[in-house]
Amino acid sequence: MTQHSRDTPQFYLTAPSPCPYLPDRSERKVFTHLVGEKAGDLNDLLTHGGFRRSQSIAYRPACDQCRACVSVRVIADEFRPSRGFRRVLARNADVAGTMRAAVPTSEQYSIFRAYLDRRHRHGGMADMTVLDYAMMVEDSHVETRIIEYRRRSPLDERGDLVGVALTDVLSDGLSMVYSFFEPSERNRSLGTFMILDHVSRARQLGLPYVYLGYWIEGSRKMGYKGRFLPQQRLAPTGWLRVDANGESQHEPPDQIRNRP
Repeated sequence: MTQHSRDTPQFYLTAPSPCPYLPDRSERKVFTHLVGEKAGDLNDLLTHGGFRRSQSIAYRPACDQCRACVSVRVIADEFRPSRGFRRVLARNADVAGTMRAAVPTSEQYSIFRAYLDRRHRHGGMADMTVLDYAMMVEDSHVETRIIEYRRRSPLDERGDLVGVALTDVLSDGLSMVYSFFEPSERNRSLGTFMILDHVSRARQLGLPYVYLGYWIEGSRKMGYKGRFLPQQRLAPTGWLRVDANGESQHEPPDQIRNRP
């Protein structure tokens, strides 16, 4: 294999399959492998172009007649939590997150398994074993971290694990690859809390964005991502800013970062 072929990604297209988000539609994906010394740079570039990472694969929708999946990223420095978000933060004032190396544990898998069984028992990940979970965490050739969220207690210095986020550190932000939480703690809105925490972490790290993946208007599973404003949504002409008042506009050319 020549050096050129090793450094040049090869892209593949999946066959059509039922869409997991919108009824009576099919989906296709274009994907490539993230391996080798330049995997991190490639992951950065592709994420800026609307791709997502799953293990050592970068993918994005390539559906024939549908463009419902829209990449979104929160503008961390300008984000201000709404009254509802402040209530979520207050409910989780006793929860603290710690960023660690991406190492799987049985404690994490126990919550992962409970989360799938309660919320996604008919989804594509429902049959994942502990080895599958370990691969999801460890099979990464980019800068990936685990953030563990624990309920602080005066009786337990370490605290009970209540949520986990698998997160990539990019040149311009944090990309939330996958997050899950203890389903019995549903009243805490831990999914929302972890996004709010990532916005705060990105700001502290001097990173402008938090990548949330795909927002799908009208989808119960994916529509919630549109609430984290201001944000940018990837349109065919580039990243489109959406403000807290719901108005949208294109960023000036010098504000559009790393567009492929």
